[in-house]
Amino acid sequence: MKQKRVTLADVARLAGVSPTAASLVLNDRPGSRLSTDAATRIRAAAAQLDYRPNPAARSLRLGKTQTVAFLSDDVTVTRYASAMIRGLLDVAEQHRHTVLIAETGSNPRRVRAALAAMLDRQPDALVFGLMGAKQIDVPPVPAELPVVLINSTSPLDHPCVLPAEYEAGQRVARVLLEAGHRDIALIGYDPESAADPRKSVTIGDRYAGILDTFAAYGVEPAWTYHSFVWEPQEGYAAMQQLIAGGVRVTALLCLNDRLAFGAYQAMAEHGLRVPDDISVASFDDDVIASYLRPGLTTAAIPYEEMGRRAMAMLLSDAEPEHLLVHMPLRVRESVREV
Repeated sequence: MKQKRVTLADVARLAGVSPTAASLVLNDRPGSRLSTDAATRIRAAAAQLDYRPNPAARSLRLGKTQTVAFLSDDVTVTRYASAMIRGLLDVAEQHRHTVLIAETGSNPRRVRAALAAMLDRQPDALVFGLMGAKQIDVPPVPAELPVVLINSTSPLDHPCVLPAEYEAGQRVARVLLEAGHRDIALIGYDPESAADPRKSVTIGDRYAGILDTFAAYGVEPAWTYHSFVWEPQEGYAAMQQLIAGGVRVTALLCLNDRLAFGAYQAMAEHGLRVPDDISVASFDDDVIASYLRPGLTTAAIPYEEMGRRAMAMLLSDAEPEHLLVHMPLRVRESVREV
């Protein structure tokens, strides 16, 4: 048998007040002259009955649905990027909002279909989130609907939340330089690809942070492996080339953790140890970074904090803007002093 929904009248009856008084308290409306005791009784009654406002009635009354639509490419199926959703949900819950989630991949047709389905539900705001920071085309949406992008930008310059990659590049480079390393190989450098916003809107900043910090110490990369394919096989191939070429370095600065993972494997095959023979530092804080032995020192992409900041931007009275979020440095055992 279907359970009857608890109504505002039920709460008012239990608290011994009128439905109007109960509505004023539970909706936090200003101007109520109710006593503190009455307000306490109303909230206690609502908790006892597990009262939840009717969302359809509330949306008709307020012109709001208290929902936010979130569309992503691969965020929900990517273990370490899914923290973005946790950040969104935490802040939405604090503001009594629900998040509608759709995964679209990079297929424009699926993006348009998911967006249409979301708009049918009349969300109060819209968030686009990407696993890798790129420029995207946001499909047309109603002019009055707030839009914020996470880990992405658009040609129309929508408000966005991005990782602070320049600062992270500086800090990771400094970890190696302050440990005394001067012969450092750079693996994964490809400024031509980084100049294309459709490939990345942040990696150019990561490069600049690294190279500016090297320059400040009077250092140039001792050896560079050019690739924008940042997968373990490329890190492995880079390390094999480095060893075969007889280049002597004391440290590797890999542009992401997957490259570092491949480099670890090649080093092990040649009897080289991290960090005793070669120190390694990297970026992203993929789950693989903590599983490597020794653990990999890396700058984390702050997916959860970016989600929190984007939702806070939408649900607060603050003017939407472009935000850069600090990338925490995870210091592990892969770097030693020389």
